[in-house]
Amino acid sequence: MSSSCSFRITRTAEDLAQTINALSQRLVKLEQRQEAFELSSKQNQQEPSPDEVLMLDGIEKLLQECQELLVSSDQISEPSENWTDHEENMAA
Repeated sequence: MSSSCSFRITRTAEDLAQTINALSQRLVKLEQRQEAFELSSKQNQQEPSPDEVLMLDGIEKLLQECQELLVSSDQISEPSENWTDHEENMAA
């Protein structure tokens, strides 16, 4: 029973790590796209069109959501360290 629970915890931790990795990669790509778009708009020295403003707002919202997910996943992963201590105390 204990090994089954341990396997599920390990599997969940691996899934969480993969999700965090995917979110991190997506965040980097979004930041790069935003930076490239801002550079191109600065080179044009024109006011961005309403469509461009909407696109930048959308990218900014996605960036914030990804960062919030990464922060919340960091907070979730911290208690898992306590699980190891708890399991060691249970085994003793």
